[in-house]
Amino acid sequence: MWLNRDIVSIGDFTKEEVMQVIEKANEMLPYASSGHPEKPLSGKVVSTLFYEPSTRTRLSFESAVFRMGGNVLGFGSLEATSVVKGETLSDTIRIVNSYSDAIILRHPSEGAARLASEFADVPVINAGDGAGQHPTQTLLDIFTIWKELGSVDGKKIGFVGDLKYGRTVHSLSKALSMFDVSLYFISPEELKIPKHIKREIDKKVPVREAKNIEEIIEELDVLYVTRIQKERFPDINEYKKVAGTYVIRPSLLTRGKRNLIIMHPLPRVNEIPPEVDSSPHARYFKQASYGVPLRMALLDLIFRGD
Repeated sequence: MWLNRDIVSIGDFTKEEVMQVIEKANEMLPYASSGHPEKPLSGKVVSTLFYEPSTRTRLSFESAVFRMGGNVLGFGSLEATSVVKGETLSDTIRIVNSYSDAIILRHPSEGAARLASEFADVPVINAGDGAGQHPTQTLLDIFTIWKELGSVDGKKIGFVGDLKYGRTVHSLSKALSMFDVSLYFISPEELKIPKHIKREIDKKVPVREAKNIEEIIEELDVLYVTRIQKERFPDINEYKKVAGTYVIRPSLLTRGKRNLIIMHPLPRVNEIPPEVDSSPHARYFKQASYGVPLRMALLDLIFRGD
């Protein structure tokens, strides 16, 4: 089930498999800073191919590999690669496949990871493909909710900001629809959750859409904030219309539940001011730190099986 498995879409997972990763990540927590004593990736080479900028995803994956005794090769910018000469993704994957035991890919084109998996004999892990999927972020987000609130079932979870282009929202909302939750989508009209995703989720869990966060905040257990992504907008004027629409200020949080947690996939711009960082609700830096044990768990499953 797990050995040499591609991790392309959260839609490929069952709820039971998601929970298996979560429980494995919990086992990995003690090793996320000290290293895994068994070094299960000893002698393994993992390639990180990042066609888009990344801080947390790339570095947490690389940290996970090193903590498990493996080695990393790859690139984090295209300038020094043959991509600038016109090399296709399929050719790059064919070459890197022969150099490594697994490939971690971030690419601006939706579906790139699925395509890469067709040309690779080694496992391909999707580290984000355009406005499409980001399955490992989804898994660490679910791990954060589970770890910080004790469970996922029974929770009311709100997404605010860029729900149209936000791949983290697309993946996470689909995954959460496997649980007993209620989902709230808060955005301007221009950035609403895509209709096909909402239809899929609507069949499984209660869904509510709103433009005003004030009318929702008191109900939520989790507020998942997203950056309005300037780089995804085909028209800069459309971006300017919605930039700064939602800002999560301490005064807003006083209206929330005592155990409300605030999450964000980061990076943030101005949607969460620094004064929120010291709030007991803030979990976004803790959320980012969970990326290492979560990705250690996935690598352990992929390389060692069940």
